[in-house]
Amino acid sequence: MQYLLLILAIGAELAGTIFLKFTDGFTKLYPTIITLMAYGTAFYSLSIVVKTLPVNVVYAIWSGAGIVLVTLISVFIFHNTINCPTMIGTALIVVGVVLVNTFGAGH
Repeated sequence: MQYLLLILAIGAELAGTIFLKFTDGFTKLYPTIITLMAYGTAFYSLSIVVKTLPVNVVYAIWSGAGIVLVTLISVFIFHNTINCPTMIGTALIVVGVVLVNTFGAGH
């Protein structure tokens, strides 16, 4: 159940970040409402998950997955370009998440 809530938190954070692009500095009502609801859902879900799972593991997964997924969406949906350092940095984030999950204090 906790990992399902973590997946919900990742999806909600992803939705919030995508809709943030459309808020135009929080001047457009509907994208702003969606963004705030999505981030609220993400943080609420995280608050439940960290009751039973180590916060370092939860945050590593949540933030790492969010960064990787937002990068992929920005490239394939919004047609933004990324350079080699960005790809290397994103790969290092994935390695960091794996290390935290494998050897972190919660294990």
